Amino acid sequence: MKPLKYYSSASLLALMLLLANPSYAQENKPTATPQIHSETTQSVQPDINQTVHSKIAKKQSEVFQEAIDAIAETQVALTALSTQKPNTQKALKALEKATGKLEIILARTPELMFAPVDISIKTHDLLASPEAIKALIYDAEKHLDDGEVQKARLILANLVSEIEISTTALPLATYPAATKTAAAFIEDGNIEEAKYVLQSQLDTLVVSKEVIPLPILRAVLLLEKADILVQNSQRNDAENSELTILFDAARTQLNMAKLLGYGQQETYQAIHQKIDDLEAKSAEGKSGQGWFETLKQKMLELF
Repeated sequence: MKPLKYYSSASLLALMLLLANPSYAQENKPTATPQIHSETTQSVQPDINQTVHSKIAKKQSEVFQEAIDAIAETQVALTALSTQKPNTQKALKALEKATGKLEIILARTPELMFAPVDISIKTHDLLASPEAIKALIYDAEKHLDDGEVQKARLILANLVSEIEISTTALPLATYPAATKTAAAFIEDGNIEEAKYVLQSQLDTLVVSKEVIPLPILRAVLLLEKADILVQNSQRNDAENSELTILFDAARTQLNMAKLLGYGQQETYQAIHQKIDDLEAKSAEGKSGQGWFETLKQKMLELF
């Protein structure tokens, strides 16, 4: 099976852009200072890794080796036809194998529209406070107002904090028919037409993307830790302080997510109000179970 591809971008430190652009020294605009993830926020990183690994493992299990082999055979056929003296027999044999592989998939899962052949993941982790993000947005807006689109683009390109999972898939509605069409062209001596059909199919693999916003995922995990503490009827002072820190850290992550445009904006107000209510409800060591269920359901609307 083709191995999973993993790409991890360098962490994006907002201050680097701030220091590189003197316009951030202007008055009447947000200011920013260097940021790193707090110890509380960093504490959920193992849970983030586990969440992502589980999701990737599930997607990787859905990859069809037969589809990967069909693409490889298509490339063999195209190469055989692209030599100075086309090797039609080699091309036909390769296309026969490709067609057979695809028929196996269709026989096993006739309702399947796209057969995954590759999974890749990219991580963009923005190390910036909500205040720093506001400063970046402010400057991008100023550049746009001044008609400096490319300067704004440079800033906006870095305003992302997410895990992006890409799935490349073979379209089963067209690919099997195309291999048969190409074979028919070869039989008729229409080599250029066959090459065109094969190249077109290789160029029409479908790529779909799933985005997991890191600030929202971190907020969810922080609130899950808070939920565990709230269920403890024997909390001590240190645990009560930790609970307050968890609520505050979750609010910060949600503020980041809202500024970065993840999810429906109107959902955030309800979530913040629910967090405030839960913090007040659990004050002075009060405890209970099931208090976070409504909040959890509301958080799902942001994904």
